[in-house]
Amino acid sequence: MPGCIIGDHCTIGQNVFIGERVQIGNRVKIQNNVSVYTGVTCSDDVFIGPSVVFTNVLNPRSFVDRKSEFKPTVLQQGASIGANSTLICGITVGKYAMIGAGSVVTKDVPAFALMYGNPAKQHGWVSRNGYKLNFANNQAVCPQTGEKYSLDNGRVSLTGNE
Repeated sequence: MPGCIIGDHCTIGQNVFIGERVQIGNRVKIQNNVSVYTGVTCSDDVFIGPSVVFTNVLNPRSFVDRKSEFKPTVLQQGASIGANSTLICGITVGKYAMIGAGSVVTKDVPAFALMYGNPAKQHGWVSRNGYKLNFANNQAVCPQTGEKYSLDNGRVSLTGNE
């Protein structure tokens, strides 16, 4: 489509539609049966599972032209969206957040958050590699990589390696 940008080393599955002016970063994986509509931006290393649904208008009507009302949806670096999830437009999914399969995301998602359900609610935190983090005294370590994380005022940040 005109004006869309697709980065290097992306994997795009079967029956995928990419709309005008969509931006897709490097190493993004879009599984089968996904329509990425105008207004969606995917940063590097994003994963979009099969049959994920994006919206770009809050109150669609077939007989009303609302192209001037498209709301942006931003998937920040490393975010993962599970199969059959729906993302309501106008939200940002934070870095390395993980959305469980079948979720309906209606609001912004913090970086490293684990979200699932309808509507999606937060059920903890995950590391960059997608492992659940167990915080004690606002500190956690990824069980796979040894990366250290801190939790401060409801925000998780990567603080270093062991």
